[in-house]
Amino acid sequence: MGENNPTPPPDASERDYQRVVNAWAMYDWANSAFAAIILTAVFPVHYRALVTNAGYPAEAATAYWAYTTSASLLLVAIIGPVLGAMADIIGGKKRFLRVALVLGVLGSTGLAFLGKDTFLLGSLVFAVGNLGFAGGNIFYEALLPQIARPNDVDRVSARGYALGYLGGGLLLIINVLWILWPSWFWLGDREFALRTSFVSVAVWWLVFALPLFRSVTESGRRDQAFISLDLVMNGLRRLGRTLRQIRRYRQLALFLVAFWIYNDGISTIIKIATAYGDEIGVDHNHMLIALILTQFIGFPSTLGFAALARYLGAKRLIILGLAVYMLISIAGFFISSAWHFYVLAIVVGLVQGGTQALSRSLFATMVPKTRSSEFFGFFSTGEKFAGLIGPTIFGLVGQLSGSSRWGIISVIFLFVAGAAILWRVDEQEGQSVAETAED
Repeated sequence: MGENNPTPPPDASERDYQRVVNAWAMYDWANSAFAAIILTAVFPVHYRALVTNAGYPAEAATAYWAYTTSASLLLVAIIGPVLGAMADIIGGKKRFLRVALVLGVLGSTGLAFLGKDTFLLGSLVFAVGNLGFAGGNIFYEALLPQIARPNDVDRVSARGYALGYLGGGLLLIINVLWILWPSWFWLGDREFALRTSFVSVAVWWLVFALPLFRSVTESGRRDQAFISLDLVMNGLRRLGRTLRQIRRYRQLALFLVAFWIYNDGISTIIKIATAYGDEIGVDHNHMLIALILTQFIGFPSTLGFAALARYLGAKRLIILGLAVYMLISIAGFFISSAWHFYVLAIVVGLVQGGTQALSRSLFATMVPKTRSSEFFGFFSTGEKFAGLIGPTIFGLVGQLSGSSRWGIISVIFLFVAGAAILWRVDEQEGQSVAETAED
């Protein structure tokens, strides 16, 4: 994981440029295994089993999963901007990303060793893995404005998301085969295969993260200690200075508010999909196959969103995706069979990756390059704080009403409010301010 191959500047050869872009995008391929298997497809149902094995009712199990995903993001939300400012000061995005990678690998592996009713321990181990996943994305995404050419940000961001769908989907297929037919792979029974899938996430994440560390480098100081009190204080001072100057970045701030709100709705749908399906009686095997469809439909759809953005603009396409999500939430209230779940999974695959990829690229174009980690810390922190709201509302509404169907309806508000605020963002003004900003 050395620093021997510097990231090529905008005038570098096309071959070198594509090498760096692909190496960066492969991290999405790597960590999307965690998103596909642990956040979405396999662990939520396993977690619900841990809760019900401890004697709690089914609706409480779904609610506890929603609370767990919310609480696990809190630490990242609090310290994200400070860590981002520190990384910018020392040119340490990759150093912080290494630490996040270790946490993610350890947390994913630890899930394989939980007892059958240890849901509280499961919450803690999951939180470690999710800290590595969510925290690492701050520094991974902060590299985007440095490695992508100004007119290529949408395509590069979409390539990352598209490879994420492909990589996560490929490992999900392997894991589903293990779980459905464990004897074919000498894995004993379904339970052992399920636990083995958590270990496979850790291995996959670690191996496919290596290209980024080999090929992508960053500018900045490297003579400072990794962590010191002086560095922490400098990070806090830099963060305070940015907050005092926030009026200078009005359009960026307005976009952040919109993104925090609507992405909370998207992330809520992702986090509760299988737990919700399990509660209303959809067979787990059907849900796994449906989520595989989402992954592989998401690959070309995300690239398609990036291509259309050249003609329609990123903001318009994001709003289109949010309109589809409103319909998904309404339809979610009425689903009652496996084929309903399949249809919604397909529709989610059409818009999810594109909406998120264009959100990331639109934000990147309004961020000063010399402060990319700091601003992506804000991007991630607000996302995490907002991410506490959707699952919590879903859990509370589900518990109070006795059915999570009403919880899924409550998510619509997040899409409507986020789209309304996004419509007011003047992205050209935001990009102009970023170009003229001084360190």
